Amino acid sequence: LKPVYLQGATEFADLPDKTGRMKAKGVIEGAVPWARSREFFYYLARRRIVGDDAVSRLMAADSALDTAAATDIVKAMCDGVDWDDNRAVMDYLTENSDAVDDKIKEVRKDAVKAQIAALEAELE
Repeated sequence: LKPVYLQGATEFADLPDKTGRMKAKGVIEGAVPWARSREFFYYLARRRIVGDDAVSRLMAADSALDTAAATDIVKAMCDGVDWDDNRAVMDYLTENSDAVDDKIKEVRKDAVKAQIAALEAELE
């Protein structure tokens, strides 16, 4: 009787980790084929590093921005690039680093203008 219970317990414990269940819950978008897994996760990690760097620099430029707003700015910069394609987004952000820097300067400039306007309003 023990082997039957052991098999049932093992199957029950593995259920949350099954690809189909994780996809149904919205935790993952789909299964990554084993043959492409190294490439997929390499570009995913590189994209996250580059993207998170841009987001953190935007948030440093304007303290009023939260992560979602800064991510939306980065997403808007990647117009014409498939946002779900990790390699394309990573390539775009690295190849257009000058445009990213310019956008960060623009956001910083707008934040300083907003601070000055708030101070002027406070004086009146």
